[in-house]
Amino acid sequence: MALVREAVGLTLRTARTSQGRTLRDVARAARVSLGYLSEVERGQKEASSELLNAICAALGLSLSGVFNDVSIELSRHESVTLTVVDAA
Repeated sequence: MALVREAVGLTLRTARTSQGRTLRDVARAARVSLGYLSEVERGQKEASSELLNAICAALGLSLSGVFNDVSIELSRHESVTLTVVDAA
């Protein structure tokens, strides 16, 4: 089962690393702790809408764009899951 928090974390981490930025840099810009941002990126914490918006702003991303990417990631995972279940 795909979790939204994992897809959000993957999307944020991908964006951060593609920008060549460190966790420390983004955490500072978003005004969240380094540890918290790390947990969000690893899908261990579910960020509130306020914190998610701050992280997106620090990365120069729109919240709607992140949710779009998350939707695509979840759809990809669901199609794999459905294919495996249908094959059984």
